[in-house]
Amino acid sequence: MSTLSDLLAEHTTLSGSAVAHLQRLVSEWQLLSDLSFSDLSIWVPTDPGAFICVAQARPTTGATAHLDDLVARPVSLPASMLLRRAWEEERTVSGREYPADGGPVYREVIPIRQSDDAIAVLARDRPARERSTPSALEVAYLAASEDLFVMVSDGVFPPPEHPGEMHTGPRAGDGLLRLDPTGAVTFVSPNALSAYHRLGFAGELIGASLAPLTRGLIRDPFDAAELAARITGAVQGRSSLRMEIEARGATVLFRSLPLRPGGRSVGALVLVRDVTEVRRRDRALLSKDATIREIHHRVKNNLQTVAALLRLQARRSTEDGVRHALMESVRRVASIALVHETLSTSPDDRVDLDQIVDRLVPMITDVAAAETQARIRRVGSFGTVAAELATPLVMVLAEVVQNAVQHGYEGGVDGGQIIVNVERSARSLDIRVVDDGRGLPPGFSLERATGLGLQIVRTLVDAELSGSIGMRRRDDSAGTEVMIRVPLHGRG
Repeated sequence: MSTLSDLLAEHTTLSGSAVAHLQRLVSEWQLLSDLSFSDLSIWVPTDPGAFICVAQARPTTGATAHLDDLVARPVSLPASMLLRRAWEEERTVSGREYPADGGPVYREVIPIRQSDDAIAVLARDRPARERSTPSALEVAYLAASEDLFVMVSDGVFPPPEHPGEMHTGPRAGDGLLRLDPTGAVTFVSPNALSAYHRLGFAGELIGASLAPLTRGLIRDPFDAAELAARITGAVQGRSSLRMEIEARGATVLFRSLPLRPGGRSVGALVLVRDVTEVRRRDRALLSKDATIREIHHRVKNNLQTVAALLRLQARRSTEDGVRHALMESVRRVASIALVHETLSTSPDDRVDLDQIVDRLVPMITDVAAAETQARIRRVGSFGTVAAELATPLVMVLAEVVQNAVQHGYEGGVDGGQIIVNVERSARSLDIRVVDDGRGLPPGFSLERATGLGLQIVRTLVDAELSGSIGMRRRDDSAGTEVMIRVPLHGRG
């Protein structure tokens, strides 16, 4: 099945920030599905009046409204009428629909906003059948979900300042407490009560002020103060990442969410999950993860040793050509070492490319300091990429920038500026390296270039990145512009 990123890349032109917002929503929306007892699906417009589903979630707290998957399924008029109205009018609409895979459903369609702009719509489906009198738990769950759906429409959920928590974030079925605007508990689910019992609390939670009560259950004063501050902050409108607390031999995962539908504070949700057994199993995997990180660390050390040996050999050489070739090899080996160094401290196989590039630029500047005083700066963000993409991309950038430094400003040209401009979208990573140097020689052709650096670049872009590269003289002034496009479609 196609991923959310693949479908957005294929059917939309959304910006990178809009894609990131939808990814954060998908990483959090199991909570929304559980609280609302509803199937959720995200739809984006394609042709006029037509939409395609790019993600779907089913509730773990009730029956699904759709027996078949909706992802990658297009719909058009009249089946898309509710989707179309919500998208064009940018407001929540609802009505009864009759899908082909089951009985009638009651559908509510909510616009998903990011930075005040609608970027998709969220369909909330539940079976259209008579329901019995809801329990107190169902009433509390539905009330909380209504507030969160309004926040989705307002563009404030999920909060942009925090990444999503797909794997270990608490779920509604694990335990939920609702707080009023003063921080007092107005509802507690049975599983949440059990989690507090594991922490040693045996009293009544309804009506209690949760922050000081929880603080008194935790022996570590720093953890106690931090968790109490997070609960209080949620009541005041600040969202926070999950936090684990250990007390009385139990490990409990906490997450606090502010409730601010329509911009007004109505309290907060506190999600709790007893993860004692999960953490015991996780400890068995720590040695494996540590081994992988140690391998990256040792590879980095070995590459640095190779670079040091090459540098030593370059200093002993009396021929300028040999010395230059060895120093070029030092830079290339060091570029690969930077990726492994980042992976040695990363919890997974993805790396922050901005961090690597910002460390690579001074390295290139130091190598070329004797030739030019050109300044190099980055505009835009590469974001996080997979390890198999990071290594060739870093080498390509290093070669292109080094080429600009060496050939654009050779012959005593002082000053100058090289700009690495990055634009990331759902479909691709577009990089423009622009300098104000001498420009390309007459008749230059990238395909016929014989330089080792450009041969490396062409090979990596074609074979490793499946991308495209072009070089041309700038139209507006002297200098050269290099355009690199790396497709992200199909890379997850």
